[in-house]
Amino acid sequence: MQEPIHMVDLQRQYQHIQEEIDQAILDVVRSSRFIKGPQVEAFEDELSQYLKVKHVISCANGTDALQIALMALGLQPGDEVIVPSFTYVATAEVIGLLRFKPVMIDVDPDSFNITGTLIEEAITEKTKAIVPVHLFGQSAPMEEIMAVAKKHQLYVIEDNAQAIGSDYHFSHGKSAKTGTIGDIGCTSFFPSKNLGCYGDGGALFTNDDVLAAKIRMIANHGQSRQYYHDILGVNSRLDAIQAAVLRIKLKHLDHYCDMRRRAADVYDDLFFDHRHIITPYRVDYSTHVFHQYTLKVSPADRDNLREHLAALDIPSMVYYPVPLYEQKAYATYWEEGKELENTEMLCASVISLPIHTELTQKLQDHIGEGVLSYYS
Repeated sequence: MQEPIHMVDLQRQYQHIQEEIDQAILDVVRSSRFIKGPQVEAFEDELSQYLKVKHVISCANGTDALQIALMALGLQPGDEVIVPSFTYVATAEVIGLLRFKPVMIDVDPDSFNITGTLIEEAITEKTKAIVPVHLFGQSAPMEEIMAVAKKHQLYVIEDNAQAIGSDYHFSHGKSAKTGTIGDIGCTSFFPSKNLGCYGDGGALFTNDDVLAAKIRMIANHGQSRQYYHDILGVNSRLDAIQAAVLRIKLKHLDHYCDMRRRAADVYDDLFFDHRHIITPYRVDYSTHVFHQYTLKVSPADRDNLREHLAALDIPSMVYYPVPLYEQKAYATYWEEGKELENTEMLCASVISLPIHTELTQKLQDHIGEGVLSYYS
């Protein structure tokens, strides 16, 4: 009997680190230091060292991280913020909530990320910031994006929720972790992320001392000392149990990324040179940590392929079936009848297969056979 297949197998991952995790959680419970405290401080420090970034400020979730980042920049209602049209809704959601205008632009059809050229075409006198998303696990072209931002004096907030652990390679030979290149980086620790906790969590990164101080204040009700509120803020914090879990999993993050890359290599070999299947494109300026393994197939086949896999008890997902600008909530930001060619194509043709740290060759062979049998 075929063992169950999961898009992400967190249970088996937990079994490998169970003793460490159980002890870490028990230590927090015994300490009764559930909010902030030494576990949160230690995690922020350890993640700062891992990323080689000056400041890490944890918060309640990845969406909060994006909102807090935007709040820290001092933008005004009506200011424009450029985002990809092919991404999860949270990237644009926080822009609208703060009464800024999300300007949704097309993406590269191979890497699925925005580019400097596409950004520059969308810049107006109201543009104040860019939010590149490192989609599915590899970086957007940050060197050219930062050059455009510098030219037009724009802020850059990296949405790094899907690519933590990825390395960006600059043309001058140096490297940096994604999320540490722009003015502010944001991430989510949702359980299915490459670095995920056992609940909700998020963080912001920056090398700017002034921004870091403001971010900490905003995340803590706008106060730098208790009961003195200097700016409008929110209540967004990572709890100590989640920090304790993340401290354990951070030690394994590079291994987790390696395991995902190995799984992606196996898939690449299984589908190599298939005339109906396009495997994920890997850019030369970034390592890929494969938060998702996403194929492109014919739009005529995509939904039928999903049904075929489901009949074989093989899960799959579509990230994302609808362009942001076609969502009802964002209709007011969009010119009726306008379409973005690459985004439309991707929404109709992408399909993601299971990928996680616990995939075995046997499971991947079964998944691969399921996909190939559709075309046989």
